[in-house]
Amino acid sequence: MSSRAVTEKLWSQEKYRVMFHSQRYYNHIREALKQDSSLEEIKRLIDEAIHVQPTKGSVINTYQHMWGYFKKYATREEKIAFQEKLEQFQNEVSDKQELVMFIRLLAEKYQVDYLLNSTLLN
Repeated sequence: MSSRAVTEKLWSQEKYRVMFHSQRYYNHIREALKQDSSLEEIKRLIDEAIHVQPTKGSVINTYQHMWGYFKKYATREEKIAFQEKLEQFQNEVSDKQELVMFIRLLAEKYQVDYLLNSTLLN
């Protein structure tokens, strides 16, 4: 596998974990990938990103992005659960892990391999 392919595979696995922690790093890494940065540089940036404390906004943004994989297939009950979990998190009734677990359950149910391979869900 070429170095570029290895880098792209790593990014596909890490992108939602990075987004969860920092939209700024997510954007920075996307730009670095466009500039054909080395695998080592991308690994370094990912490591920095995951040490950033997630904000409520970054968690919600990631949850909504990942939900996009299901919104066409989700049942009415799942759509309601999505909204309820989002509201509970926004109102600090639940924590970010509940959002992650819900997305993981949907990824398993609908066999969304791209998400199942995400380090955020593992």
